[in-house]
Amino acid sequence: MTFEGFIIHHSSCTSINGVGYDFWIGADGLVTSAPLLTDPSHIHICLEGDFNRSYVLLGASEKQQLFAASKLIMELARQYDISPLFLYPHSPDCPGEDFPWNELVIYPSHGYH
Repeated sequence: MTFEGFIIHHSSCTSINGVGYDFWIGADGLVTSAPLLTDPSHIHICLEGDFNRSYVLLGASEKQQLFAASKLIMELARQYDISPLFLYPHSPDCPGEDFPWNELVIYPSHGYH
């Protein structure tokens, strides 16, 4: 499969119904994968909780989830030859206009932050 990027969800989205994402990052930071990648154009990652707020307002476990998502994105980007910078929201409300996108991105040349 040739993927165009990553779609980011959060579980407080009203259209999340337990399906539609390939990877789930729980509140404990544990990553669970679906048996198969189903969207031929994007890999879908869902963070448990409401992430529609500034990074400084997130708790420690939510920050850990973002870090786990960053590591997952870097590994999937390497595995499927996708730029880790091709991140897209699921919808205008998911994960929301205040989602801390800059904290999710790990620039490959700089390593982990």
